[in-house]
Amino acid sequence: MTDTPYFVIDDLTIGYHKVPVIRDISVKVQKGEIIALIGPNGAGKSTLLKTIARDLEPIRGKIFLEGRDMQTITYRELSKKLAVILTERIKVELTTCRDVVATGRYPYTGRLGVLRGEDQRIVDEAMETVHALELAERDFNAISDGQRQRVLLARAICQEPEVIILDEPTAVLTPQEIDRLFAILRRMRDEGCAIIIITHKLNEVMEISDRVT
Repeated sequence: MTDTPYFVIDDLTIGYHKVPVIRDISVKVQKGEIIALIGPNGAGKSTLLKTIARDLEPIRGKIFLEGRDMQTITYRELSKKLAVILTERIKVELTTCRDVVATGRYPYTGRLGVLRGEDQRIVDEAMETVHALELAERDFNAISDGQRQRVLLARAICQEPEVIILDEPTAVLTPQEIDRLFAILRRMRDEGCAIIIITHKLNEVMEISDRVT
């Protein structure tokens, strides 16, 4: 781990229609580091995630990725570097879990989104990593919340991100599933990924986090 932060939130004020929800947020994350951002429900965590994902424009301040203003990075390039896993359910119709995971490879495909053999291999490996291969042909809408989280994590892994941000990742998980999730996140950290966990459950993330803020 170097001393140079890879992902930086600099003096950020966020909100809706120029009305601030949170002011003066500053966070620095290095590669190979897990940090937890702690805040109660309703404190604006979802607003922060939407701003990072560029669904909302900052009111003030900037977000930098690898020293570059994220507003200047194309969505395609950004999706190869940053993955966000939200708690809200995604809406899909007649889609298998494997199809959901495969969308993580779209930034690497052509306009038609056709996966090559290498992409298919990465999808399989990601599902195996999160112990979800047995779910591959299941309807995504017909699986449990814990299984759904594993599938979404596999999709994020498929993006091969350098930063991964998780919103309340333990909210619907059993203790055994939390242990499994943390083991996967530790491995990703050891491989150089920067990981941000946004949660209100301080006691659950203390054991995995390098820093809590």
